[in-house]
Amino acid sequence: QVQLVESGGGLVQAGGSLSISCAASGSISSIHSMAWYRQAPGKQREMVATITSGGITNYADSVKGRFTISTNNAKNTVYLQMNSLKPEDTAVYYCNARRQILTYWGQGTRVTVSS
Repeated sequence: QVQLVESGGGLVQAGGSLSISCAASGSISSIHSMAWYRQAPGKQREMVATITSGGITNYADSVKGRFTISTNNAKNTVYLQMNSLKPEDTAVYYCNARRQILTYWGQGTRVTVSS
């Protein structure tokens, strides 16, 4: 089992920056990728950014150049640095981890960007 706990969400003005993090615990040695997803009110959950255990990253077109995903050296925490935030970035952000054939989710952290 893998447990994921997000933190760092909050309210920020448009154009501002915010960093959120996700701490993984449990059977993390076999995690091969971690990711951030988000779900805005009335919309489907969408991928924001992913990072593999080898450090390869991928971003949604809507956040490229503004968001950066990274992990710590122990690879048990994943971060999402969000710059130049827009009101349309408002959503609940979920941490995701893939281990073998299983997928794990955190409880989410809310990010609100005011205009």
